[in-house]
Amino acid sequence: MTASLDYHDDIAVLTIGDDENRFSPDWLDAVGSLLDDAEANAKGLITVGDGKFYSNGLDLDWLIANGDRADWYVEQVQALFARTLTFPLPTVAAVNGHAFGAGAMLATAHDFRIMRVDRGYYCFPEVDINIPFTPGMAALIQAKLTPQAALVAMSTGHRFGSTEAMDAGLIDGAAPEGDLVDAALAKLAPIAGKDRTTLGAIKSTMFESVTTALWQGRARS
Repeated sequence: MTASLDYHDDIAVLTIGDDENRFSPDWLDAVGSLLDDAEANAKGLITVGDGKFYSNGLDLDWLIANGDRADWYVEQVQALFARTLTFPLPTVAAVNGHAFGAGAMLATAHDFRIMRVDRGYYCFPEVDINIPFTPGMAALIQAKLTPQAALVAMSTGHRFGSTEAMDAGLIDGAAPEGDLVDAALAKLAPIAGKDRTTLGAIKSTMFESVTTALWQGRARS
């Protein structure tokens, strides 16, 4: 299943796929178009996967096959992070399963995160797969976590279940799989409908240094 968008009243629920939901160029284009729809028509945004994974992040097979386009590809991924971070609607990532690497970064870029309580790991495995964080990716994670939590998450590759993720401040809540979207909707209900111009400006100011690093960042050789 490709990415799709549904509406629960005036809340957009963007299902990012039902497999590993890796960030292929086609996936990035599809998600970007659905975000356009949500931004124009919704009062809040939820992203969620369908199945075992929220997202396993970068499409490493595509990247290996298209090494000459690595800088372009990383820029597209980081543009998605920057857009999500400053999205002019309240946002919740409903982390239904494994969120690894760039998939975990996408969830981190949301305003709030609610994780499936019984299964799935939230993990930044870059240290174990020998892929250093770009300055923009590091800035994104460090903007959302305490310094010690960021150190553990980024330098050890620890896999956080929901309880540890909550303790570390990676997530804001946990729910059973079948209740995950409902929990995200409940999180948005009191805050949906803020003036989007004002909210977008507030987020852009809050995270200016992060978005600057994301827009300017390039893949390291």
